[in-house]
Order: sequence, then structure tokens, then C-alpha cells
Amino acid sequence: MALAAAPSKIEIRGLTMAYGDFVLMRDIDVRIRQGEVFVIMGGSGCGKSTLLKHMIGLKAPAAGAVYYDGQSYWDADEAGRLALRRRLGVMFQQGALWSSLTLAENVALPLEAFSGLGPTDIRELARVKLALVGLRGFEDYLPAEISGGMRKRAALARALALDPEILLFDEPSAGLDPVSARRLDDLLLELRDSLGATLVVVSHELASIFAIADHAIFLDPETRRVRAEGTRGTWCGRAKIRGCGSS
Repeated sequence: MALAAAPSKIEIRGLTMAYGDFVLMRDIDVRIRQGEVFVIMGGSGCGKSTLLKHMIGLKAPAAGAVYYDGQSYWDADEAGRLALRRRLGVMFQQGALWSSLTLAENVALPLEAFSGLGPTDIRELARVKLALVGLRGFEDYLPAEISGGMRKRAALARALALDPEILLFDEPSAGLDPVSARRLDDLLLELRDSLGATLVVVSHELASIFAIADHAIFLDPETRRVRAEGTRGTWCGRAKIRGCGSS
């Protein structure tokens, strides 16, 4: 199914983000279609990561709502919110791996909390998820014993632990060298294509944005609104950046 005809997976309606009396962004209206890579971009401090926090339930909106398949997250009861959160996989900016746990133990955490599987099955599934992101054989390594790019992939494996329908990433390429960043971009696209997941990516890395995004918005700190929105096809005629092609 073409993305333009795909149903909405996430809708953000009239969202206002604020810290006390300070309004960070207002009147955000966004529609994210099933199976697309949707990028949130803008300068530092404009509210990209804060918008992601509103989407995953870490911060309540000052106004507006976030809908998943037509169901309002913030209007649901706690049981409903928990059910929605289990459909999400999140990769935080610095990976947020527990330094005292091995990679397999980090990936196992959501499985232990939500899957109901036994220790043997959890260990095997953690191995499978690490292999999926190219970390076969690194199950017993600690985060400090591997490179930054590998830590990002381990965090991605943990985000994939519960086979989520929606994956959300906060600056996945931040701090990586160009080769590692490109490999991560390619991995994200492979996961989207193989799993059929919907991806939401916060980024200010232009090369990555042009490589992976189907649709993007730009948050403007001056107007405190979405300043621009567009599809991949509208950018590729304007710049010769790897990854551009027919949309």
C-alpha cells in the first residue's frame, strides 16, 4: 500500500507543550501514517524531544491530545495507557542502557516486565533481538565494553524486545561517526520494511533526514509552532543527498 493511502497510525491534535506558564510549542497538528518514517526536526531547545515525551506518556500536554489508531492516550485510564505503551518501542538519545547489566540483560528488561515468559525463553529472545541489529556474540558484554554505535544498536534491540507496532527514536545518530550513522540509518529502514513498523524519529542530522524520512515537520522556536511540513519527494528535487529518490 502506498504511504499516501495508508491509514493514520498516530494523530496529534491541537497539542500545546508547556513548562508551567512557559509555552514551548502550541497548536501542533500532525498525522503519521502506518508504515512511514516520520521525522521531527528543528534547532536545539525547540521542543523535539519534549514532543516525543508527550507522545510516549512521559509528559502530559497543556492542551490537545495524542491518538493511536483513533484512541486518545491522555483520555484513557491507566490500564488503557499501559496497553498503548506496550505497543511502543523507544530508543532514547544516549541509549539509556543500564551500565551494570550486560546487553542481553538490558534487552531482557521489558520482556521480564511484560511478556510473562520464563528465564530461558527471555534469554533466547534477547539473543535474537541482538542478532537482529548485528550484535550476535555480544550478549554478555557490558555497555562500557562496546563502541557508541554498538550501544545505539543495543538500545534499538531493547526497543524491539516486545515487537512494537511503533518505534520512536530520540536523536539516534547523535554522536556517531558518518559511517556508523549511515549503518544505523540503513538498519532503521530495514526494520521498517521487514517488520512493517511505523517509525518516529527526532533528528537534526540532515543527511540522515534525507536518507530515511518519508515525511517531516520543522518546529520553530520563534513562532512556537510547526513552521514547515513536507514529504520526501518535495525535498529530493532540491538537494543531492544520499537516499533521495522517488517517493
